[in-house]
Amino acid sequence: MRIERTTPSSGFARRARLIAVASGLTAAAAFAIPTANAVPAGDSQASLAQLAETSASVRSADVAGTAWVVDKKTNTLVVTADSSVTRAEIAEIRKAAGDQAGALRIERTPGTFGKLLKGGDAIYATSWRCSLGFNVRSGSTYYAVTAGHCTEGRPPWYTNSSHSTSIGPTAGTSFPGNDYGLVKYSNTSLAHPGTVNLYNGSSQDITSAGNPTVGQSVKRSGSTTGVHGGTVTGLNATVNYGNGDIVSGLIKTNVCAEPGDSGGSLFAGTKALGLTSGGSGNCSSGGTTFFQPVAEALSAYGVSVY
Repeated sequence: MRIERTTPSSGFARRARLIAVASGLTAAAAFAIPTANAVPAGDSQASLAQLAETSASVRSADVAGTAWVVDKKTNTLVVTADSSVTRAEIAEIRKAAGDQAGALRIERTPGTFGKLLKGGDAIYATSWRCSLGFNVRSGSTYYAVTAGHCTEGRPPWYTNSSHSTSIGPTAGTSFPGNDYGLVKYSNTSLAHPGTVNLYNGSSQDITSAGNPTVGQSVKRSGSTTGVHGGTVTGLNATVNYGNGDIVSGLIKTNVCAEPGDSGGSLFAGTKALGLTSGGSGNCSSGGTTFFQPVAEALSAYGVSVY
């Protein structure tokens, strides 16, 4: 679904708010549809090649509301379908996979996948808000990284809804394909410490960035729901948000998120891991949330956390 920056929605589709996570500016339960003839477990080169073909087939089916990731333990491609995906569309995915359909494991998740963008407060673009993940720098120039679907269109950013206090311009954006963007601090009177807001009166210092591992315990910080924890359930996931907005290379987690948490930080202790891209569910019933790896964004812009 395309981003609608001024219209809230009831699901996770088209939702995000901007938050600077540092102080001052700081900023699923799934049920499986049985499949037959799954690829035998093992890490053979042939089965990995088969899974690559299967992944390409799922992408070619172009069904919005789906996400997929390789499960190396079982050598299957796990396709997660949100509540908007019909049985007919699942049949289309299987048909596209052809002889490789046996390598699929289809799961359902409640809610609908979306980019978490909506109109609101916190840190503001012209007519929408998102969550900034981490403050970063290049030499003596300071920036903040956030989701790319927030910086699409390269808007200016502000600390308030009246747009009276400027943060600075969008300095970089990459979406779809990736989901990261860069905001420059041009207002020198604003503080930008290298911490994450824990929403309990304290903050977490961030000293490095890294890559997560499957099973790792992580936390997410966002302006709507504060801090929530969970585990990494997959790596290199691809999500089809609809209308050509497909993002690859994402971190899949069972951490909950709600409208306005998009762009917020994924971290483990002092290590920055990701930026909230999108997901489904909520923090009452749980859900599935995907994150853009932050290391990729830092490398693309030549910046670092501090």
